Amino acid sequence: MKYPVYVTQQGARVHLKNRRLEVNLHDEPLLREPLNRVAQLVLFGNVQVTTQTVTALLHQGAEIIYLGYHGQFRGRLIGEVTPHAPIRRAQYRALDRPNDIQAHAQGIVRAKIQHQLTLLRRQNRERLNPIVDAAIARLVEARDQVGRRANLNSLRGHEGAAAQAYFRGFRQLFGPEWRFEARRRRPPPDPINVLLSLGYTLLAQAAFSAVQTVGLDPYAGFYHEYKYNRPTMALDLMEEFRPIVDSAILWAVHSRQITPDHFEPGPAHRPVVLGDEGKKRFLAAYERRMMQTYRHPGRDQRLSLRQCMIEQARQIARRLLENRPGYTGMGFH
Repeated sequence: MKYPVYVTQQGARVHLKNRRLEVNLHDEPLLREPLNRVAQLVLFGNVQVTTQTVTALLHQGAEIIYLGYHGQFRGRLIGEVTPHAPIRRAQYRALDRPNDIQAHAQGIVRAKIQHQLTLLRRQNRERLNPIVDAAIARLVEARDQVGRRANLNSLRGHEGAAAQAYFRGFRQLFGPEWRFEARRRRPPPDPINVLLSLGYTLLAQAAFSAVQTVGLDPYAGFYHEYKYNRPTMALDLMEEFRPIVDSAILWAVHSRQITPDHFEPGPAHRPVVLGDEGKKRFLAAYERRMMQTYRHPGRDQRLSLRQCMIEQARQIARRLLENRPGYTGMGFH
């Protein structure tokens, strides 16, 4: 099985040695992995990669993703684009049909709300928190009303209101020491928002890889508003899987893999910073969650969540080719 390799150590150097990817810091080896097991190389901040390593990874279809030190997306290197012209022609044709766009977008939003609902229900079984119960009731209502939204603007507003209700419940799952009051991104003002932003950045890259794997154009989505250089199809696919990041954070916090001590004050533009040890622990928690297996309804077999993302992207491609607009979420928990 292939998997991502993360390099967070500043000043590290990535090179090849005997068909193994090796990470060194000041000539001391930090990591060795067989090259053929690497699906992605994810680099944080100041990390050097040799030309030979880049060439070998691209040759075997592995991506190289560049993030800033704190996890901000900088760019990616990918190999040859998949030559799936029929899928992309069908994708572009669907973009000219408002009913197809709406059916796909409604399916995406319904799947996301359903998984948010599942997470809150599971977390509140023993807590019996009335604020979480209220959020659950609001999400049930929001899920059931998705089909009544007649255009994208109305659907986006509906999804935004559901997200606010979800985070009102989600914040109840953390103690006051985390200072988590609401979802805020720019900049993240507290440790939980820092983890959410980092986790969603990683998830977006996994979604980008999934849609490209099956031959879709990552920049031609249905639900998210088009902006230049914005991978809207990848963001569409990502929506259903956002609660995976949320659950990874809950596990890391409740198991004390990550504590408030792993964060420190930062500059005005980034007031809370996740330290190196906390970053390593969160990446481990995220990968632990992404490697969990679930029975995918379309394949009727157990797949990792990363593989499930590819299968959901394949569902989109199949529906486009068969002219069956819509999207059906899967039943992970």
